[in-house]
Amino acid sequence: MPALTGTAATAATIFLVALCLRPAITAVGPLLPQISTDVGLGEAAQGLLGALPLLAFAFVSPQVHRMAGRLGMARAILAALLVLAVGTLVRSYTGHAGLWVGTMVIGCAIAVGNVLVPAIVKRDYASNVSRATGFYTAFITIGASAASAVAVPIADAVDWRLSLAVWGGLALAVAALWLPRARISPVPEVVAVTGSVAVWRQPRAWMITAFMGLQSTCFYVLVTWLPTIEIAAGFPERVAGLHLFLFQGMGILGGLAIPLLLRDPGTRRLGAVVASLPVIVAMLGLLAAPGLAVVWAGIAGLGQGAALVTALTLISLGGRTAAETTRLSGMAQSLGYLLAAAGPVAAGVLAERTDAWDATLVMIVGLGVLQVGAGLMGARSRS
Repeated sequence: MPALTGTAATAATIFLVALCLRPAITAVGPLLPQISTDVGLGEAAQGLLGALPLLAFAFVSPQVHRMAGRLGMARAILAALLVLAVGTLVRSYTGHAGLWVGTMVIGCAIAVGNVLVPAIVKRDYASNVSRATGFYTAFITIGASAASAVAVPIADAVDWRLSLAVWGGLALAVAALWLPRARISPVPEVVAVTGSVAVWRQPRAWMITAFMGLQSTCFYVLVTWLPTIEIAAGFPERVAGLHLFLFQGMGILGGLAIPLLLRDPGTRRLGAVVASLPVIVAMLGLLAAPGLAVVWAGIAGLGQGAALVTALTLISLGGRTAAETTRLSGMAQSLGYLLAAAGPVAAGVLAERTDAWDATLVMIVGLGVLQVGAGLMGARSRS
């Protein structure tokens, strides 16, 4: 990667944008008990609250290219950061309805970043895409884990509303740093791909999409519900929040290690399996020995970080041409997040109907097994 001077320093601001793409979501999980008590939400409603950003990802992602085509990618990112800041305030301070509306607005804003940040990373770091992608995913994970760690302490010191709203301040700060890029951005870049590429008819594309969706489902179920599961097992709220921080922090290590198996086509399928197994082991561990939750949170985190990088790698390598890769990315993100959106809701419904969390943990094990199969087929070398 280039030295961070001049133009390189400006290019590196994209990693600060990545830092903003998860805190507004991952801060919610540790606070769900407080939010539900204050607002009066059952487990199913809490699951729906956790799923709303993912629904926004699913439906907004395919439309982002239109926004970027009109504004340019840099200006679209700036608009998304500002909308994200507004959404966090609406969610916290405009009552019961605002909780839902603000959550959806947050999801729409983050969806823009989800689509455009990887494209800008690939453009600005064309000579070292893999390393830059590693930094990009690391910054996402750092933001996500930090939000989980401080959510409960801030809520205990003030209240849960400020604990959620504070991440709007981060978005505003990054927007200020990003503003020079938006000002010097050229006339809107052409980001849409013309022509029809039939990725929807490719079995391998469906397997990559399934892998993306299954790893996302496991991640968002755990981000939403892991603290609640641990609290139900007897852990204090602060400890459960720290375990969620560990879960996401270990994802950085998993994400940095897994490329060793993904670079060589001969070991790529093994990499997909290695990335998928930890979440299965961790959920079985939580079922058998919940008192060791800190161990299982760390193991699950390693797997989730590795699985995210694997999914992004399979998408990047899945197309024969740039046009095909772009359409595969849109397909995988849209359908993948649509599948992931059902996860927190299903987990909440299972808990509500069984009055326990064992069924949810079994569900995640089943998703992990399916993820192994999708990874094996999606990581096959082209014939």
